[in-house]
Amino acid sequence: MNERTPPSDSSFSDYEIETRAVRAGFERTEYGEHTEPMFLTSSFVHTSAANAAAKFSNEIDGYIYSRFRNPTVMLFQDRLAALEGAPACLATASGMSAIQSVVLSLTRSGDHIVSSRGVFGTTVQLFALFERYGVRTAYVPLTDLAAWEAAIEPATRFFFLETPANPSTDVADLQALAALAHRHGILLVVDNCFCTPILQRPLEHGADIIVHSATKYLDGQGRVLGGAVLGTREYVKEKLEPVLRYGGPTLSAFNAWVLAKGLETLPLRMRQQSANALEVASWLERQPQVSRVLYPGLRSHPQYELAARQQSASGPVLSFEVRGRDREQARAAAWAVVDGCRLLSITANLGDVKTTITHPASTTHGRMAPAVREAAGITEGLLRVAVGLESPADVCADLGRGLALA
Repeated sequence: MNERTPPSDSSFSDYEIETRAVRAGFERTEYGEHTEPMFLTSSFVHTSAANAAAKFSNEIDGYIYSRFRNPTVMLFQDRLAALEGAPACLATASGMSAIQSVVLSLTRSGDHIVSSRGVFGTTVQLFALFERYGVRTAYVPLTDLAAWEAAIEPATRFFFLETPANPSTDVADLQALAALAHRHGILLVVDNCFCTPILQRPLEHGADIIVHSATKYLDGQGRVLGGAVLGTREYVKEKLEPVLRYGGPTLSAFNAWVLAKGLETLPLRMRQQSANALEVASWLERQPQVSRVLYPGLRSHPQYELAARQQSASGPVLSFEVRGRDREQARAAAWAVVDGCRLLSITANLGDVKTTITHPASTTHGRMAPAVREAAGITEGLLRVAVGLESPADVCADLGRGLALA
């Protein structure tokens, strides 16, 4: 190890989050490189037969195979853990594999999950797959604490939620849900994709486990797929690591390097994109074709005060509803807005520096039953916009072109 190595991970708590985003997790090799290296290797060489045996039996620490441990992946894990204030982190190949790994690590046949209705549509489909193996899921309104409590069963193992929710932007009271879960011996799992640790740190509000789709804002450029799970060292080592090691939902070293570099600009991007989103949301509220705007930074949002306490900014994602006499007309009007945009990217992905727009009822949540979608607040006139780093004036002008056609 080079003599001028940076501070150890344990001392990064003394640094501001911007410094952690740039420096955490990186220890130079003997070559003294200034930027983080990539270790693009599937396996690692041992110094002797005895050394190999000691690593495989966990008698000594070391690298064996990149399916379950790689220096570049560890860089990303350690840097993200430093940002979230988490004791440990394991990275996965995608956000969905992160959620799948949590379910596999915490449940067995006969167990039960309570989830918010306002989650990503593919998460609902994933939980449905686990029904085949005897793991059931009950869905409740995110903000109805009594409904969460009523859904608890003796076999309930964890609560799962996103906050702000996708695409309704409802905000969960994390402290209240953590207190409820812990009274019943249940874990609280929070998807922190929309806020990232720059705007919200769920562990500080009582959450037990955090999941990320690193594909989104952690990368921030729409380049690679990735996911992550964060929690206690005991949980990560004893329950989660076997899933990653033997199941193999592995994050590649190249993707880990890209994601680690993305974290360096995360504070700047999240704050500016949040400011841009507030400007766009405020403009949308004044448009006659729009019946309502859903954004936690607006005083019209039902959880405005909670979001102001729980988050340092309101985030880059907003939704709005286009007026329509009925479902058919509302969908036609919403599609007209999408098709009328020339600048915004029509894609269901989000987290990019480029502003994206999508119609959730026919894309991200299109496989859900219509009644289930409506119960989650996903109407035919609803559009979701993830605001990027373009000029907010240009984004508003582009939305204006679409709204003129609605």
